[in-house]
Amino acid sequence: MTQIAPIDPATVRHRGLITIGIMLATIMQVLDTTIANVALPSMVGDLGASQDTITWVLTSYIVAAAIMTPVTGWLSDRVGRRELFVVSIVGFVVASMACGIAWSLPSMVAFRLVQGIFGAAIVPLSQTFLLDINPRDRAGQAMAIWGAGIMVGPIIGPTLGGWLTESYNWRWVFFINLPVGLVALFICLAFLPRTPRRSRAFDFFGFAMISLGIGALQLMLDRGGEVDWFSSVEIWIYLFLTASAFWVFGIHIFSARQPFLEPAMLRDRNFATGLLFIFVIGIILLASLALLPPMLARIYGYPTITTGLVMAPRGIGTMISMLLVGRLVAKVDARILVVAGLVLTAVSLWMMTGFSPQMDSRPIILSGVVQGLGLGLVFVPLSTVAFATLDPRYRADATSLFSLVRNIGSSIGISIVSVVLTRNIQINHAELGAAITPYNPVLRQLFPQALGGNAATLQQLDNMVTIQSLMISYINDFKLMMVVCLVTIPLALLLRQPRRAMAPKAGVPKAEAPKTALPSVE
Repeated sequence: MTQIAPIDPATVRHRGLITIGIMLATIMQVLDTTIANVALPSMVGDLGASQDTITWVLTSYIVAAAIMTPVTGWLSDRVGRRELFVVSIVGFVVASMACGIAWSLPSMVAFRLVQGIFGAAIVPLSQTFLLDINPRDRAGQAMAIWGAGIMVGPIIGPTLGGWLTESYNWRWVFFINLPVGLVALFICLAFLPRTPRRSRAFDFFGFAMISLGIGALQLMLDRGGEVDWFSSVEIWIYLFLTASAFWVFGIHIFSARQPFLEPAMLRDRNFATGLLFIFVIGIILLASLALLPPMLARIYGYPTITTGLVMAPRGIGTMISMLLVGRLVAKVDARILVVAGLVLTAVSLWMMTGFSPQMDSRPIILSGVVQGLGLGLVFVPLSTVAFATLDPRYRADATSLFSLVRNIGSSIGISIVSVVLTRNIQINHAELGAAITPYNPVLRQLFPQALGGNAATLQQLDNMVTIQSLMISYINDFKLMMVVCLVTIPLALLLRQPRRAMAPKAGVPKAEAPKTALPSVE
């Protein structure tokens, strides 16, 4: 594999404008993973879909983006990073407009597939460009800006989608991408630097295997809850295809002469550990986001707009944390920041285990701010250190793999907490309902009408049992995520702090300290 000369950050002009253009495109793409969720009920009637089939609007996008993400590195080498990024923005915006004028469910699914195909390269390439155009001492700040867009996007997505749907129409969920995409496109066309191209054979077999594995995994996670998981033959087929495809792909990349993904990048300990970390971050970030909106609606009766306002401080906490840690990562050991972030995240989840149906919104807001601060502390140093010692020629492939693993972690996390929640609701409802008998003295004192068979009182009791079983089930999920977070902390010991190698040697003036102690990350 021949090496491509990286972009020299010293020659990059208009770095601030480039960053704005890149991040507008990134936020536009990330928002579309969650912004359409709240609009699904409104789409059902207009598209002639059912409650079961309308979810394909989400699944088609996720599957297409997941399959195309790993191919980003090869495409950027063949056509150029700048060219691929520009084409991705154009294709994504055009597909968004098509989604906004969709006339049926098949047309919507087809347009969402196209949208996912073009959007897949935007996030990994945005990370690659920010690492390319910034010098090594500003990599932390660059990753802070990138991480803010990646992590805040899913938080504000449901709120923005709900407001657009209620105030205008569900089609504006897609039309909103037009002005954002046009601004990003003009900036990138004017200022984004070009990179050299190189001839690189395409590994069709490797791509087919990883595509089969990713597609089958996403279908299994999406369909599992509808068909009762492993009691269905369909899920067993998906599981077999997933395991077989990934097994064959793993053997193939270590034995092929020109594999689809270069296994040499996995020998970098920081990058390999970073993949494990980002997998867990994906689980915690989107799993908690998937739990909170329905919890606030079902238990507290919050409308969509109120839910968004209550969850907004979480995003503010994340942005504050990332902006601060962008400067700290150059001065403080990244492992300390990662551990501190995981501890804060675990504390926030512990705070969430104290939720009750009678409380107001303050505990939700406070725990959200703490969790936002914690996730920001983890994400920035992790994104910086994971690529600090990696050979720049692997960067495009590595960022696409980084994004893919985060998305897979999110899908798996959402599926796990959803399964645990559903089953715990049934168990808790049965256990709490078992205490409602004519022989319970407390019940006889508080609800004497229920013992006489009063229907209204019995309905009231059932509602109370349902609310309590829901609350207990959500708390159990928060405890599960807290345990996952705590178990992940020892992985920080596997990270290496590259900054230490940059310190001046004894007796050597600071200005004369060696500048090539580490591989360049430009």
